[in-house]
Amino acid sequence: MTTLTREEIERGLEENHGAPNGAARNAHAEVLAGAAEATGDGPLFRKALDNLINAYLWSAESSKMLVPFARLLQEYDKDPGAFSRWDAHSLFWQFKWVATAISDSPEIPLESATGWLDEMERRYRIAGYSERPVREAELWLADAIGDDDRAERAYRSWLAADRDDMSDCRACELNGQGAYAVLRGDDTQALEVWQPVLAGERTCAEEPHRLLATSLLPLLRLGRLDEARSHHVRGYRMARGNESLLPSVGKHIEFCALSGNESRGLEILAEHAAHVGPLANADDQMAFHGGILVLLRRLMELGHGQSPAVPYDGVPHTVSTLYEVLRTGSIEIARRFDARNGTTRVSDRFLTRIGREPLVDVLPLGVRSTELPQPQTTASVTAPAAAAAPAAPAAGLDVLVERARQAREQRHPAADALWDEVGVRVDALPEGEVDPLVAADVADHRALAAARRGSGNAAELLEAVRNGYRALGQAERAALAELRLASAAAQSGAAPERIRELLAVAVRAAEALDRDEPLRARRIALAQLSSIRVESYLRSLEAGPEHDHLHGPGQDHGHGELAAGLRAFAAAHEAELPDLVAEAEEMLGRVALTQGDPERALPLLAASAGRAVSAGLPWQAVDALVLRAGVLMSLGRPEEAEKAARSALEHSAEVIEAETQGVVRLTLADILLQRADAAAEAAEHGLTAAHWFDQAGLTSDGGAQARLVLARAYARESRNADAAEVLQSTLPDLLEHGEGQAVSVREFLGDQLRQLNDPRAAAEQYLLAAEVAKGWEDPRPQAALAQAAAEQLSAARLEQEAVAAYERSLELYRVTGDAPVAEVRILRSLAWLAPRRKATAAAWAQARELMDQAVRVLEGALAENAESPGVPAAQLRAELAQTWLQRAQVVDWSVSAHEQADDEEDEGSRPGVVRSEEEIEALRLEEIELSARAAGVYAELGPDHLGDRLQCVQYAAWTEYEMGRGEAGATRMSALIDELRALPCGVPDDLLERAQSSLDSMRS
Repeated sequence: MTTLTREEIERGLEENHGAPNGAARNAHAEVLAGAAEATGDGPLFRKALDNLINAYLWSAESSKMLVPFARLLQEYDKDPGAFSRWDAHSLFWQFKWVATAISDSPEIPLESATGWLDEMERRYRIAGYSERPVREAELWLADAIGDDDRAERAYRSWLAADRDDMSDCRACELNGQGAYAVLRGDDTQALEVWQPVLAGERTCAEEPHRLLATSLLPLLRLGRLDEARSHHVRGYRMARGNESLLPSVGKHIEFCALSGNESRGLEILAEHAAHVGPLANADDQMAFHGGILVLLRRLMELGHGQSPAVPYDGVPHTVSTLYEVLRTGSIEIARRFDARNGTTRVSDRFLTRIGREPLVDVLPLGVRSTELPQPQTTASVTAPAAAAAPAAPAAGLDVLVERARQAREQRHPAADALWDEVGVRVDALPEGEVDPLVAADVADHRALAAARRGSGNAAELLEAVRNGYRALGQAERAALAELRLASAAAQSGAAPERIRELLAVAVRAAEALDRDEPLRARRIALAQLSSIRVESYLRSLEAGPEHDHLHGPGQDHGHGELAAGLRAFAAAHEAELPDLVAEAEEMLGRVALTQGDPERALPLLAASAGRAVSAGLPWQAVDALVLRAGVLMSLGRPEEAEKAARSALEHSAEVIEAETQGVVRLTLADILLQRADAAAEAAEHGLTAAHWFDQAGLTSDGGAQARLVLARAYARESRNADAAEVLQSTLPDLLEHGEGQAVSVREFLGDQLRQLNDPRAAAEQYLLAAEVAKGWEDPRPQAALAQAAAEQLSAARLEQEAVAAYERSLELYRVTGDAPVAEVRILRSLAWLAPRRKATAAAWAQARELMDQAVRVLEGALAENAESPGVPAAQLRAELAQTWLQRAQVVDWSVSAHEQADDEEDEGSRPGVVRSEEEIEALRLEEIELSARAAGVYAELGPDHLGDRLQCVQYAAWTEYEMGRGEAGATRMSALIDELRALPCGVPDDLLERAQSSLDSMRS
């Protein structure tokens, strides 16, 4: 075994302190503790023990902290004086962690656990600390052993005891107090207690991470679904991948299982598959696996028991076998707790947890999840169920058939579902008991469905339907089947001659109906309208591929015959067939749009919708209203667009088609997002739209766009974590929709990550967006993205990478030749980075030169502006003033760095720019001159820059004060205050207060 030197151990402890939490960090900490003990160096050993305890705490092996803590306590008892005030405080603080670890460790006898609690109370009392943490630890031990009276006493004593330096932070205390309320069945009280943490008013290293997970089921039980959704999206982002938060991850998985989001739960489980196995902390294992068991049981109930699951301890498993393995292991842990505690409380609570039923059918989360595969079933399972299905009573079937026929004639959205049900009931009847006309209607429904799907046998099925109706004497139904045969031929790409032949047959069949047939006029009109549409399609087809056409047969661009035919049809049937006329008017509106005449399209679309509603067919108005809303938005008429979209939503109540429901809500959400005050409602509709698109199997298309709108709405509400999670979940889909959207989406995601203070991730998105924009003719987007990336790289302390990104951005802006402000801001940023990387004489010189370059760019731009105005001169002058001020600040930094090096007596850290008091004074005078020059420019720019001017004057005045010229600084401030008070435009009170406060401080 290699012996580590003291220096190696010290360096290792420093590295280990900042290492990622987990088993690797723990193993390294163990090695360092052993090496430190071997040195015989007491302080080093104590430091290593403290490091090991902290490493265990923030991992799944927290129960292991007992041994190093006991060793550290022995060290304290041997020589308390060897512990500094801070070391002693840290030791007593760790007592609380140990109390929790003891309570959560079933292998520690109850007597020992109680003894540790008594020891904690004794030591706290001797040290003069409050009993508050002791009573909290007592509460959880009493609750675990089923002593509810003792738990209640401990709870009240906990709240009554004083808070002091040994008390947990308020966020952690509120967590525990709310958790106790949940155990007593009071979800409402718990959420009230937790509110300061959930709202972000009280936070710590693990809060609100844990509480966002703990609050999920109480929120579901209370029906506060929006909050539950948000807490899951935000909370999982915080808990993801954190070993010490595996119990919280388990709660998120459980939430998914109980809210109809089993696929999302599976994805979370897959992300944490490495931890699905035995854990050192038995309580954490039971908590984490308990949430997984809720999900696995739910999947088995849905028929996915034989589907593959994640491995357990490296061994592959199906959902069912993994359930058995986890359940067996968790029950064994629970029984170990019960054996220690002398009660079945732990087992009872665990069994109650894993037996929970869903709290809502489906709660859309907004984030994209892969749809669950169809359950794997076998004939032996399904056959008995089918055989056992009772035949529908004849009377019930008659009523259902009548409803289905009425819906069919109205073209009601529910018609298909009704006929599906009729088909199921008919299939269950013996062959001789089926009414022939009902059988023909079912065949008609199924043939039409096949035609819509483009099935290869659709024509054959429709011919059989036609023949069946003829045999039954149902001429009007046979005529309709003829028309459907023509439409199916057009849809399948048959030859124009064949399509025209079938259309002619359909028209003749309609005209041949008896004069007293009530539906004769409708069948003829429907055949005519179909002929108008299909004939237009055929003309476009015969014109060749260069003849652009719209979304379907007959909607071809610039086709005057189509418009004339539709107008004639509308005029002829306006009185008696309003629903067909509404259809014709919608087509006319679409034709007008293809001809580039949106103003002509608007009244046609409005008339179509109005006519459908008046005819009692509101669902038929939806498409026209959605289209009208989009046209109005394109014309800059958002209020009218919103009205149309809301009308579409209202009339879509009976629409069954999931895609239409998604389109309606996405349209309204997009319109609402343009309003400053409607982000919350836009998010609601965007969320629902995403759900409907998922149901329609359009997750990567309409679903992706709906999630983009949802993310933008969340961002508008400053719900940046929600926005980032939604956006990241659907990012691969959005990137497939062209370079423009790819750049926009990555930039948007970068903005959200920046707001979440994740500069590395934000920089990555900006750089990826810049890479996509690299080939664009206009270099400005790439330049702006490179600049944004540089700012985030700088914030992440990645100076070398930041410099490279800034320099690339600067190069691109210089190519444009018209972005002086951007150039200057980059040069100033580079100036600040130069000495930050290494404060040498060369670095300070480089910073000065970069600031001088910025000045030259602005002076050149101002000179050009005088001849050919571009960027407003006032903006250029403001940037010039800011550059002078920042140059003064860089000079101040160089002086301060030198003085700090003197104070530390560290010649190696001295920047080497200044060497004498004279040089320091000259630099201070330069600072005063630069800031005064900047203040003068701001004074010339007027009242809009009073705050900037005050900053410059204050800077100059305080610099004079530091040079021992306090009266000169005070005089400078006093003169500005007098001038501000005399301004006729008035000055904000806070600005004057700031100025007066500086003056008073200088004279005190």
